[in-house]
Amino acid sequence: MSDKFIVEIISPDQTILKQETNEVIIPSFEGQMGILNNHIPLITFLRPGIVTIKAEVEKKYYLEEGTVEFSNNNLLILTSTAKDLDHLDKSKINELLRKAEANLNTQSTDKERYVASYKLETLKEISQ
Repeated sequence: MSDKFIVEIISPDQTILKQETNEVIIPSFEGQMGILNNHIPLITFLRPGIVTIKAEVEKKYYLEEGTVEFSNNNLLILTSTAKDLDHLDKSKINELLRKAEANLNTQSTDKERYVASYKLETLKEISQ
């Protein structure tokens, strides 16, 4: 019996990734969540963070928001922002970091500040 399942990352205009994997770690509002083969069915929202896909080669993507559905050993990640960390240069990270810092100070609700702070924290982690 295989311990693999299918993961897909889809944005409104394209499929970013579709592959078999052993494990995916997602940044949900409930906290970091590990998904393995035969996980219980799940629907949740993503907060800004890094999605880690563990297969033969580990891949990491920066996401700002989205939804996740896991059912029948298929993990579907829908997001408008998914950036492959292997293809994200330092200048782009610094640009996103500057925008996130400016954005944090303009948020009016607790939820907006919460999301903006996670975005800023993740970008700082990436930039190191």
